[in-house]
Amino acid sequence: MVVQHNMQAANANRMLNITSGAQSKSTEKLSSGYRINRAADDAAGLSISEKMRKQIRGLDKASSNAQDGVSSVQTAEGALTEVHSMLQRMNELATQAANGTNSTTDRSAIQDEISQLTTEIDRVAETTKFNETYLLKGDKGTKEVYMKGHDAGLNGSLTDNATSATFKVAAGALDAGKSVTIGGKDYTIGATVAEAKKIADDKKTTNGAKVTVNGVEYTSDGTNLKDAKNNVLDTSNIKAGDIVSDGTKTLTASDIDTATGVDKSNSSVISAAQAVKLMTTELTAANNIGTTKNAATVTAGTYASDTGVEFTINKGTAEVAEKLSFSLHVGSDADMTNKITVGIETMNSSYLGIKGLNVNDDSGIAATYAVDAISDALQKVSDQRSSLGAVQNRLEHTIDNLDNVVENTTSAESRIRDTDMAKEMVNYSKNNILAQAGQSMLAQANQSNQGVLSLLQ
Repeated sequence: MVVQHNMQAANANRMLNITSGAQSKSTEKLSSGYRINRAADDAAGLSISEKMRKQIRGLDKASSNAQDGVSSVQTAEGALTEVHSMLQRMNELATQAANGTNSTTDRSAIQDEISQLTTEIDRVAETTKFNETYLLKGDKGTKEVYMKGHDAGLNGSLTDNATSATFKVAAGALDAGKSVTIGGKDYTIGATVAEAKKIADDKKTTNGAKVTVNGVEYTSDGTNLKDAKNNVLDTSNIKAGDIVSDGTKTLTASDIDTATGVDKSNSSVISAAQAVKLMTTELTAANNIGTTKNAATVTAGTYASDTGVEFTINKGTAEVAEKLSFSLHVGSDADMTNKITVGIETMNSSYLGIKGLNVNDDSGIAATYAVDAISDALQKVSDQRSSLGAVQNRLEHTIDNLDNVVENTTSAESRIRDTDMAKEMVNYSKNNILAQAGQSMLAQANQSNQGVLSLLQ
């Protein structure tokens, strides 16, 4: 028997210490709710869990970013809703002003409201903001935007290109005797005396061909044109006012002033060259609505019966602010694919092409052309709203996806990091019982050396 080394007590004490350590860990896990409270609990699990936590928290904030993006887009789109409403009202007013029953006073009153609406559109563009970011006034820097090409209501075909447009009047459209409407007025293309004479001269050598001059019929004998009394038609005697017909074409010889291109006795009769000149004036007026930087210019070709005439329109421009562009970060990584870019043009009257819009003239033609300009502005606002609506729909899908990833990643992280309370309670109860047993065994082991005293008595 020995007293210096009580191996039973040492063994009981060692096991009690192990049990107490396990019991302490179980207590910590049960009280914290985490299976991993320090790296020693599960080094690999801790590393995986922390990476997942980074992703979860990043995705939570990305979802918040996307929601902020939706709010900013809704703010801009809501403001453009009102811009659309104002443009629709301006379209009504311009259509009203184009009516010929309006007086100058009426058009002046209409112009007052159009001017106020234009100013309000500019105010909305200047003041609409989200979190101190102005959404509709563009970004730093300026650029030039081209106005859309217009045909001034003329009969022809318009081809609208990026910086220019072409307007083509069809072959034969301005031939003598044809009617044409320019600037809301009806004109007749007058025939020159030479053109009237040519009809008769062309039939002179065609045996049996017939020509009527001022109601008298002449028939060709292969050499001359003769009437029923055998009188020969002297085509050199055809003068202004004479009506010449070959059965297919009938022309009235007009006395057109070579300087003005207008018939001396009837201002509604003009030459083809004068018609081209008037068309150029109207095209210039129609294409200069909204220009604030460079005016539009129109260059006309020479009219020919077999090819018509083509007008080249160098579009006018307006100077506006650069497009506002900002990116929404909707991911937990630095990958650029996690950026969703929102672009918003400066939606003021200059960009829309209605700055200085005027409908106050005597004829209503200015208002007619204004209708086209307002239509272009409506299309620009529609395009911008469509773009914003598409971004909003995309962001809503992005938010749904982010929230789904966060939920599933959180579930996976929970399996790694969280305590299984039922399982750990079993361990705690086991260790509690073992601790009590260890304490009892240690007490009995400590009493085992008491037998030595009996030997010393």
